[in-house]
This record gives sequence, structure tokens and C-alpha cells, in this order.
Amino acid sequence: MERLVKREKSAFAVWAGKILCGLSIITMTSCGNCNEQAVAECKGDNSKAVIENIMSRRSIRKYKQQPVARDTMKLILECGINAPNGQNKQSWEVRVVDNAATLDRIKEAMSAGRDMNVGSCFRNAPVMTFIARDKSYDFSAYDCGLLAENMMLSANSLGVGSICLGSPVRFIMDSPCKDEILAMLGFSEGYELCLCVGFGYADEAPAAKPRDWNKIKFID
Repeated sequence: MERLVKREKSAFAVWAGKILCGLSIITMTSCGNCNEQAVAECKGDNSKAVIENIMSRRSIRKYKQQPVARDTMKLILECGINAPNGQNKQSWEVRVVDNAATLDRIKEAMSAGRDMNVGSCFRNAPVMTFIARDKSYDFSAYDCGLLAENMMLSANSLGVGSICLGSPVRFIMDSPCKDEILAMLGFSEGYELCLCVGFGYADEAPAAKPRDWNKIKFID
């Protein structure tokens, strides 16, 4: 009986620790340096590793020109396709471009007929993933967003930076070379490009931006 009581007390202590960390993060997110404080609060406790990972992730816009190993990218992609998705339709397709020459060809095609090199919108990330949604499924855009978020969070946990991008989609779809670019990516019929996510090793350490808790309300 005494051993059972000790075990229950231990389980309660772990549960209470999780609750306290969550409450401390909610309290601190009303201030400008909330993310840094929350990460510091949760470090060293494996039960809070997911929270620490979420709060420490940043959008990276400056990358080292260092390749990301394909084994690392495969793990990131594995986490991506294990994201929640409607009716398990997995209504996404992903194309990964980690070859610099191929990425340059896409950038050139995007910039054709324009007064500027729009390829800079990729932020020089050495790996670019192109995500397409199944047009026959109304909620496929949500599925693709969840896929991208899983990929970015798993990348952060592996020390790989990321950035979610919408502007390349616009530049590609408005380009006179659109068909050439889409042929290179080779999406299945019935899928349309909706999102891009860049990956690489960060060459900057941006600070967290404040979050507006006025956007959130509890309804009694």
C-alpha cells in the first residue's frame, strides 16, 4: 500500500509539473520576450520538450549554404505525413528540391518576363519543399497546413531552420513559365500548388515577436 501511494504521488508530481509549465507559458505570452522566458522555464524537463520546441521555433530568412542530409529530411517528411488530416485522405503531395542547379532553374523560370529576380523569395534556403493540395477535397488546404507545421516543428527539434512561404506560389502560378515549372515538380493530376516550406541551417537567431492575447477569448 505504501509503495502504491508513493507511485501515485510521483505521477501526480509529473502531472502537476506539466500543468504549472503550461500556466507559466500562458502568463508569460502577454509580454514581448514571452517565448524566451517560456523556453527557459521548460528547459531540462523532458515532459515539457514539445512546449519548448514550439516556443523556440523561429522563421529563418538567412541560411548557411550547408546541405541538409536526405536522411534528416526523410525524418522531417515522415513527421509531416503523420500530421492530422481529414478522413485520413492525406490530401497532399510534396516535392523536395535539394539540388542547387534544379532550384536555380525554377528561380529563373519564375523570374522570366519580370523586371526582377523573384527567386529571392526562397530566402536562399538550400532545401525547398513544394506542397500541393488535392482540389477534389474541400479541406485539403488545412491538411497541407498541418503537414507543413509538423515538418517545421520536427526540423526545429533536429536543429534545422525553416520558413513557410506563400509568395513563391503566386510567382509560379503567375509566371509565363508556369507549365514548365509544374512539369518539373511533377504533381499528380488534380493537385494544385498551395504552399512552400524552405529548410536549412540558420545563419541568424531572430528574436520572438510578441503575440496578441487580445485575439483569444474564453466563452462562458
